[in-house]
Amino acid sequence: MSEADSDGTDVRRAVVLDYLAHGLSDDGRPQYEKSPAGYAIDVESFELYQVAFDEDERLTIGSEVVIEPADEREVVTECQRVEYEDLSSGSRSELEYVVQDVVEENEERFVDFYNEAQPITLRLHQLNLLPGIGKKLRNGILDERKRKPFESFDELSERVSGLHDPDEILVERILEELRDDDLKYQTFVGQDD
Repeated sequence: MSEADSDGTDVRRAVVLDYLAHGLSDDGRPQYEKSPAGYAIDVESFELYQVAFDEDERLTIGSEVVIEPADEREVVTECQRVEYEDLSSGSRSELEYVVQDVVEENEERFVDFYNEAQPITLRLHQLNLLPGIGKKLRNGILDERKRKPFESFDELSERVSGLHDPDEILVERILEELRDDDLKYQTFVGQDD
């Protein structure tokens, strides 16, 4: 769910994965024509973006910027969707840390995934898409959430025997969806609340 500003527009934010002060290396223009650029990841849909930044702004990796709507942007001058393969090596190395931070900072949203996950088909449940979640753990989660919804990652670990680091499991799945765009089921990437 995007944050709505006072005028009712949805504001989409992204976290900077890489900041290239001298522009993109594959930009054929002379150096003096290049603007600072980089890569960012949307905090809601985990979509990846190549972005150009205002020359007067200095950003660091991990900075949060507005990417949509265009008239709400303060430091981003342009942005376009890209695939994982298009990311710089610096962006790829930061990706896991940034996704981990987003999951931790939005714990309620991701705990709700465990509370609300539904069957996809008669034989496949959304929970089974998570790395390491088989039939036994899935049933343990489903049984526990019937009793009372989970309120934190710690509570998930305590109440479901064998479920360790439920936040890290989500991070692994999000990274898998980012790296492999041919996955049959996308649970987090490209999905807006």
